Amino acid sequence: MEGIEHRTVEVNGIKMHIAEKGKEGPVVLFLHGFPELWYSWRHQIAALGSLGYRAVAPDLRGYGDTDVPSSVNSYTIFHLVGDIVALIDSLGVDQVFLVAHDWGAIVGWYLCLFRPERVKAYVCLSVPYLPRNPKVKPVDGMRALFGDDYYICRFQELGKMEAEIAKDSSEQVIKSMLTGRTTGPLILPKERFLSHPSTKPLPSWLSQEDVAYYASKFEKTGFSGGLNFYRNLNLNWELTAAWTGAQIKVPLKFITGDSDLVYTSSGTKQYIESGGFKKDVPNLEEVVIQEGVAHFNNQEAAEDISNHIYDFIKKF
Repeated sequence: MEGIEHRTVEVNGIKMHIAEKGKEGPVVLFLHGFPELWYSWRHQIAALGSLGYRAVAPDLRGYGDTDVPSSVNSYTIFHLVGDIVALIDSLGVDQVFLVAHDWGAIVGWYLCLFRPERVKAYVCLSVPYLPRNPKVKPVDGMRALFGDDYYICRFQELGKMEAEIAKDSSEQVIKSMLTGRTTGPLILPKERFLSHPSTKPLPSWLSQEDVAYYASKFEKTGFSGGLNFYRNLNLNWELTAAWTGAQIKVPLKFITGDSDLVYTSSGTKQYIESGGFKKDVPNLEEVVIQEGVAHFNNQEAAEDISNHIYDFIKKF
């Protein structure tokens, strides 16, 4: 894409691919989710990079043109946050504006928890802060609530999940996941990742060229890297016991769609409306609920997201 440059940096023992636009100005760091890439932020990189900011988006560990360690235990939250701290160091700055979505948002929350001095302000999409429940491991809690076929529980199946995904083309998997509009708990059918591969035309915000780009990268890496983020949820719970009850003190704006499966199925709406979110994140300045928008709001409502980011970070 025009004006976006690509390079590889050494961080935390791995080679990480980053896309960036803008040489000067404050750094805006974008973290993607599953099953995505730096490319998920293409519209925001272009927008913020043209507004005097240095927009930077990596392929996270296990994705795209970044290294894909083979060990499941190489994807703990300490590894993922360590990668981002090293990336910030490599950019030659002390602080960044952080923008993150889905699993990137979770990494972002822990970055704010572990190293808040590195984050000037945070624009978080889709996934709110999930305070640690000292009594229940996260995957165990999800299994009790939604059953064994809940997608995060199914993702724990090492090797088996990869084999199921491989029954469909990477292009079909990407198309179905990015355009899915499930508003309840995401349940995966047994023995098959996609029960009915999508034959619907692509929405206006996602082109065949976009799908092909994602698919080309996942054809190379497979999906194990991304799945391994989920496979460390219980281990992360054990590793982060010392932060039980800790608050996030970074200034924050939260944006989600009213058709996002996270907002509609995991207690997020109640967490926000009850004041629990504000209690855990006292510097939460604004919550934006986008009407008619689903999970991948940085792509579906790209211009609106770019405007929200700029309106928030220009105050600092």
